[in-house]
Amino acid sequence: MADEDVVLWEEADGVATLTLNRPDRMNAWTGQMEVRYFDLLERAAASPTVRVVVVTGAGRGFCPGADMDILSGGDDGGLTTTGPGQRPKTFATTVPKIVVAAVNGACAGVGLVQALCCDVRFAAAGAKWTTAFSRRGLVAEYGLSWLLPRLVGTSRALDLLASGRVFTSEEALQLGLVSRVLPGEEVLPAAQAYGRELAQRCSPASMAVMKQQVYAAWDESLEEALAKVFPGFEGVLGDRIGSDGVTPDDPAIGPDPEEEEEVGSENPAELLTQADALFAEADEALAAGDLGEYQAKVEEASALVDQALALLEPTG
Repeated sequence: MADEDVVLWEEADGVATLTLNRPDRMNAWTGQMEVRYFDLLERAAASPTVRVVVVTGAGRGFCPGADMDILSGGDDGGLTTTGPGQRPKTFATTVPKIVVAAVNGACAGVGLVQALCCDVRFAAAGAKWTTAFSRRGLVAEYGLSWLLPRLVGTSRALDLLASGRVFTSEEALQLGLVSRVLPGEEVLPAAQAYGRELAQRCSPASMAVMKQQVYAAWDESLEEALAKVFPGFEGVLGDRIGSDGVTPDDPAIGPDPEEEEEVGSENPAELLTQADALFAEADEALAAGDLGEYQAKVEEASALVDQALALLEPTG
């Protein structure tokens, strides 16, 4: 199968839908699929028109794990390759766009890892899940020993890992692994509708920074997380929002003259505010049918988001 066919790209209304496309093998994972999937995630990250990514599988399955026929043949197609330049299996967590998994069927092994690396998960009722590794004489690979306890807790993680037992989407919902369980035919449309809602109503800049904050905070104390956020946002809201219920959108709140010099291109919050204004202008241009202006505004806003994210990167 050609590289471009193994994972498909479809874009509409600010949402890129990536479809794992080996339905004859229930979308079993290969090195070729990994490279294509991660390439498309990079494309989505760089695209000024994509605000949310949805990932699903073609046919009856999401991804049942590595393709054992390929592995047993002695050539894994780069599936287990590691080293400089190799993107980790957890690559989706680094993409500055919200990634939504539409788990339409069987989800196991490295397929489970990919689903858990998505930020939000919708699942088909009755779909079967398993970590699988212990029943193949393997360990918790591809970062699963880091991901799973953070999502469900240590005891539940060890239950799922050590037993390798099969569980359904309904139990996954109880465990907190998925956000919604729906009839199979509704999973992808619901995930795409959720993506459109985020794309149309939520600040791309806010979502990008929030995602970075959440994943970084998994290894931080509360004090460390607070220390990283507040310095970048002082001078925009500060302590001027008091108990009288005044909000930052109130026209009565203007720049503090004493702080104006501190708010500039080195302030991530100001950059994000500017980016949001540009995204709003882009939406107006799109509604007016001015595609050139829309593209220019989105590219300018995306550049500001990138600057803000760079400033928010931990330095120590």
